[in-house]
Amino acid sequence: MKVIAAYLLAVLGGNISPTTGDVKGILESVGADVVDEKIELLLSQVGGKDLTELIATGREKFASVPCGGGIAVAVAAPAGGSGGAAAASSAAEPKKEEKVEEKEESDEDMGFSLFD
Repeated sequence: MKVIAAYLLAVLGGNISPTTGDVKGILESVGADVVDEKIELLLSQVGGKDLTELIATGREKFASVPCGGGIAVAVAAPAGGSGGAAAASSAAEPKKEEKVEEKEESDEDMGFSLFD
């Protein structure tokens, strides 16, 4: 990620085609570890391509990735007699939540009112 971020910073800074030295200089300026192979791999993959097209393509791919949402959980009943049916029915029952009443604070507790 840091190599990609350094590449993007170089492009945003006006360098349309950053070199390994440009990206390495950005990473070294913030004290990050530099691995030349990772920089060269990135530059070989994005070299000669328009950055806005790469980002648009990445967004399209990212949009198809499922994330978040509800997860359905299957409950497997143990094999065997009527004990399995009882276990399945107890697992299907929602847990009862205890309602905790919160005491509202009033101005009278502090000895004055805001509108006195």
